[in-house]
This record gives sequence, structure tokens and C-alpha cells, in this order.
Amino acid sequence: MPDEARAAAAADVRLVSLRKTFGDVVAVAEVDLEVAAGEFFTLLGPSGSGKTTTLRLIAGFERPDSGSVELAGVGVTNSPPYLRDVNTVFQDYALFPHMNVVQNVAYGLRVKGVRKTERRRQAEDALRMVRLEGLGERKLIQLSGGQRQRVALARAIVNSPRVLLLDEPLGALDLKLRQEMQLELKRIQGELGITFLYVTHDQEEALAMSDRIAVFNDGRIEQIGTPEEIYERPSTEFVAGFVGVSNVLEREGRRFTVRPEKIRMVPDAAPATAGFESESGEIREVVYVGMFMRYLVALDRGGELTIVRQNLETASEEVLEDRGHRVRLEWRPEHTFTIEAGRESHE
Repeated sequence: MPDEARAAAAADVRLVSLRKTFGDVVAVAEVDLEVAAGEFFTLLGPSGSGKTTTLRLIAGFERPDSGSVELAGVGVTNSPPYLRDVNTVFQDYALFPHMNVVQNVAYGLRVKGVRKTERRRQAEDALRMVRLEGLGERKLIQLSGGQRQRVALARAIVNSPRVLLLDEPLGALDLKLRQEMQLELKRIQGELGITFLYVTHDQEEALAMSDRIAVFNDGRIEQIGTPEEIYERPSTEFVAGFVGVSNVLEREGRRFTVRPEKIRMVPDAAPATAGFESESGEIREVVYVGMFMRYLVALDRGGELTIVRQNLETASEEVLEDRGHRVRLEWRPEHTFTIEAGRESHE
């Protein structure tokens, strides 16, 4: 098969049995992963889970102890970063403070020897893509945090890399701006068609932006799937607890999970709903969280369940008076997932 055909058929990123240690700490433990061309793929996990180290291994900033890295079907395990068709966007932007906006964006083109007029044109195209047209002559100090992040993104995409690596790029932004930039990143990725490999510890961010997600824990991948699969059908107790909020209960020798929003709460004396699983208990705590209320119910058979309800018509003051009330909790059997030995099977 010709090199061009092989590259087209191969995954943009392929990791095989990738392992990296730092002294006695196993940062990445035998990770296998394939990312298809044009995917928005997210590495999600808590601090120390191995996601950033995996990204650095792909970028070439770290060398693996064993295993291999392929980009578009070509082995790059021992290649330096500058020979890999990837660019990286960092949380701290890594911009040059003595350069203006367009100079920062065009820097990579300048290093590659692109002529001045052409690199100016390409840099301005990249700025237009991130909606910073007309700001090329500004100094970085004149920009907001969100604008500086866009400059860093423009600098990364101006070379049209095959894969763009993004290491917690929105972590320094406030919530509103972060949510706006999530939409912008998704738009830009869709328009460019570049493969995005995105690292974050923010579950909502991963669910909102990704085509697929790999959930990391202790250097290993716990589950790979679409946002819907990860959230609705968690494969392990860790995934159920880390991605969103999930209840874990033990009954008759089995452990199962059910999401708080899948549970409905009715008065304990109300007729049972046929075909639903149910538990009775007492409301121990009620927490006001703006758009919804969070209830913690102590169950008669032991354990606790968290339930969420939208604030629609009931005043929050009235709801807070529900503490101590007897209730029954009901949910559909198909929303229950039994966890056995770290894995789950659908009941």
C-alpha cells in the first residue's frame, strides 16, 4: 500500500502498550488508544491520572519506557517534537510577550522560512478563524485572557497540523468565558477538520465538546466511548463517580449505580409505580443549587441516594422545609447498572 493510502486508512493517533514511569511512579500504564481522523477526542481524568503525560508522549516532549506512538500510520516514538505533525496549545498560552498578536501567530511560519507577505496572510486568516480579525497589531498586554487564548489557538492552527493537542487550554478562564470558548473550539474544529486531542479534568467540558472520551485513572484508561455512553452507561464505579454524580448502592451482594436525575421522589404513602425499582427513606439534607435542588435521602435499608429536581414552580424556601419528610424513590430498571469486580453489566 502506498504511503498516502496507508496514512488515509490509519488512525491519526495510535498508541500501543504505552508506558511511562517517573522513578517509582507509574504515570502511564500500558495504554492502548486509537483516535480517528477529524475526531474531537478528550482525555479526561483527575490530577495524576496520566492524561497529560499521555499527551506529552504523543507530542514528543517525553519518551515512553515502552510501547509505541503512531501518527497517521507512521511510527514517531523516537522522533523529536519538531518532526511530528502536531501542535500543542497550553493552559498558560506560552506566547511571546515582546511580540504583537500577528507576530506571535506567524512565528511558526517564520521558523519554517515562509515569506513575509505569505506568513502575514496566513496569520491573518488564522486570526479570522478565531474571530480576532483587526487585532493583529495589538500587544498581548492589551488583550483579555480569552483573547490571549485565541491567539495561542491561532498560532497552533496556522501551520495546519494533522493533530492539535490541547492541554487544559481553558483552565485559567472564568466559567462564563470558558463556556463560550468551548463552543468556539468545537466550531473551529468542525470548520478545520483537524483532529483535536483535548486534555481536561472538567467532566462537563468533556461531555459538551467531545466526539469520544477516554476516562483515565491511575495511569490507565477505565473506559472509552461517546459522551452518552460514558455518562449513561459507565463501565466502572470510578467512571460512574467521576463523570457527573452517581449513586452507588449495595443490595443483596451486588453493587449498582443510578444517576440522581433518573430518580423521582414521591411521598412515601403514594401508590407504587408498576415496573419501577424503589427505596423508601427520609430526606436528610436539601441543598439549593440555583436551577435545581439537591436532596440527600437516608434509606431505610441502609445507604443514601442523591436526587436532583429542577426549580420550576416551588419556592426554594418551601423545598428547604422538606428535611425530615418520608419519601419513596423510584427509577426505571434500565437506568440501573450493576458493578461487579470493577466492571458493570446492564440489568
